[in-house]
Amino acid sequence: MFLVFNKQKIVTYFISVLTVVFLFFVASTLNKESETVETSASGERLLPIYNVETDEKKVAFTMNCAWNADDIDSILETLENENVKITFFMVGEWIDKYPEAVEKIYNAGHEIANHSDTHKHVNNLSYEDNVKEIKSANEKIKNITGVENKLYRAPYGEYNNTVIKAAKENGYIPIQWSLDTIDYTGITGEEMWNRIEAKIKEGDIILSHNGTKHTADSLEMLIKNIKERGFEIVKVSDLIYQDNYKIDINGTQIKNK
Repeated sequence: MFLVFNKQKIVTYFISVLTVVFLFFVASTLNKESETVETSASGERLLPIYNVETDEKKVAFTMNCAWNADDIDSILETLENENVKITFFMVGEWIDKYPEAVEKIYNAGHEIANHSDTHKHVNNLSYEDNVKEIKSANEKIKNITGVENKLYRAPYGEYNNTVIKAAKENGYIPIQWSLDTIDYTGITGEEMWNRIEAKIKEGDIILSHNGTKHTADSLEMLIKNIKERGFEIVKVSDLIYQDNYKIDINGTQIKNK
């Protein structure tokens, strides 16, 4: 009788312990799920500037430099003939290879901006490595021009909160684009214009690339067509607001009232 009683007590005690452990596990899991949902719901998605809300009939024309420099002289000649200044986003490795081209572009009065140092997929990088990519490219720009530009365009158009924080928290303004010529695919100038003709509006930022099949020989036509629509072509820094602004969910930069 004594043994039976102790066995029952042991079994009862064991079941009680298991019940407590189970209830604790369930409560802990529910709390974690609640915390995850709360963090996700309240998390802010950070965005670069895609375009600008403005009443002025201005657009920014930008050119990414990551491949070769064979067409730079032709591009600069066209821009000079059209009396247009644009923004060149340069990769640090491109700057290393073509410092003379960088100097020519800068001396022609164009804006030189940051397109990372090695053109990696930055969404896969840590905060620290993103900062390194930005600052390394900036130093190369500064060594040639003496100017510390604060515009940054991430490679491949990729970004997440880490990428945007790395730029903003170190004094850089992340810049995307609202119109893409997709010149890198080798399409003709006419095809590029057909892509943007019906969409172009005040405050747009247009993306192009040097080192492609038809960008250089299409640039004059694109610029003339944009001008014929009544738009002034400017550098990015002359289009965006430098302070006292917000960015809406579409990436539009809006001046605070």
